Amino acid sequence: MLKLACLCGQVHYEVRQRPDFINECNCTLCRKSGARWAYFHPDDVTVQGASAGYSREDKPEPGANLRFCPACGSTTHFTLTESAAAKFGNTMMGVNMRLAPESDLAGIELRYPDGAAWAGEGDFTYVREARIL
Repeated sequence: MLKLACLCGQVHYEVRQRPDFINECNCTLCRKSGARWAYFHPDDVTVQGASAGYSREDKPEPGANLRFCPACGSTTHFTLTESAAAKFGNTMMGVNMRLAPESDLAGIELRYPDGAAWAGEGDFTYVREARIL
């Protein structure tokens, strides 16, 4: 089990297992939020504490509702928007692995998807080789 928390500790969460990989995406949302995402089924993550949300306004149908601590501002996780959950099912949420202790992530592959060039469908290309944390 992984235990993560925002800077002030108001929002903390537990994940049942370590991720298979972590993405450090270069799209505007990921880059500006400073997140490294691991993806889990929502049933595998327990979030405690109140978080605030933001969904992109520059996309006609944003897929993610970015969550952050209203006290310290740390990006904590994302959930699917209602339209994305209706389209794909509520099968995924992202957890910001920058909030995990580094020692808990040893041996996990860090990938660098080119989200800035991604058209929204199909597989990502990558901006550089993956590495092991």
